[in-house]
Amino acid sequence: MVTRGFTGRPRRPEGRATTAVPPGQYVTDDFPVLTAGPTQHVPDRAWELVVTDGATERTYAWESLRALGVVNLTTDIHCVTHWSKLGTTWQGVPVAAVLEDAGVADEPYALVSSYGGYTTNLLVEDLVGGDALVATGYEGGPIPAEHGGPVRLLVPHLYLWKSAKWLRSIRVTPEEEPGFWENAGYHHRGDPFLEQRYYGD
Repeated sequence: MVTRGFTGRPRRPEGRATTAVPPGQYVTDDFPVLTAGPTQHVPDRAWELVVTDGATERTYAWESLRALGVVNLTTDIHCVTHWSKLGTTWQGVPVAAVLEDAGVADEPYALVSSYGGYTTNLLVEDLVGGDALVATGYEGGPIPAEHGGPVRLLVPHLYLWKSAKWLRSIRVTPEEEPGFWENAGYHHRGDPFLEQRYYGD
């Protein structure tokens, strides 16, 4: 089941400042709910994150993750369905710190999985070279379940489908493994400023 999203081309509103907005996007003050599958409801106390390279594996619970050091991040987010939301504020642990603590191998690719079965692939350099977070908070409070709480991935410099909701595992790999939307024809990287929406863009 796929809820609304990944289709349609909304018009850009008149009079919006767009200097920070990628091409083909429009600015919204809302936070649309777009999900591949039903909303997952995972209590904080039951949530776990598995980080592995296939040989080494480390499992984090809510407190052991946050013990790695929570930071605040204010950033814009961009959905492949053409909306952008500017100046959102998140709390979480940098993905780079999680991978380093887990001691996984230095591999070029990652496959990220969610509670509910959703997957997406990323370059490890996109997880460690920017502002990517294992996000545990949004706008000073918990992340609502419909937006991926209690914990989601946030990779703000890529289209939001790469920021998997209800984060369950990160597996680094020597070879690329396409995820849910990538297998359906979406771009394997998803840079909004390059309009990498579909395979071949």
